[in-house]
Amino acid sequence: MMNIIQNRNNNQLVIVLEGRLDISTAPDLDKVVNNDLDGVTELVFDLEKLDYISSVGLRVLLFAQKKMNRQGSMKVINVNEMVMDVFAAMGFADIMKIEQK
Repeated sequence: MMNIIQNRNNNQLVIVLEGRLDISTAPDLDKVVNNDLDGVTELVFDLEKLDYISSVGLRVLLFAQKKMNRQGSMKVINVNEMVMDVFAAMGFADIMKIEQK
């Protein structure tokens, strides 16, 4: 189970993820990334309440990063230690702007 909360302010979109980003919930986030980024120049993922991220979830974040590289910027904030360990192990710490808690 995962909740996706979107807060838009002009060209900035903050997406708060709560729960688990895995094979069953990643398609929901994929829809947001594919359909809701028109006009967004600053994308922020707030992962403070994200309990788990799988490789499928990582792929969605990577796709969002590639899309935002073409139209603006993206950062990931409030990353907890467990998620940061996954980011570091998969090399995401080197390719994404990440701000830990």
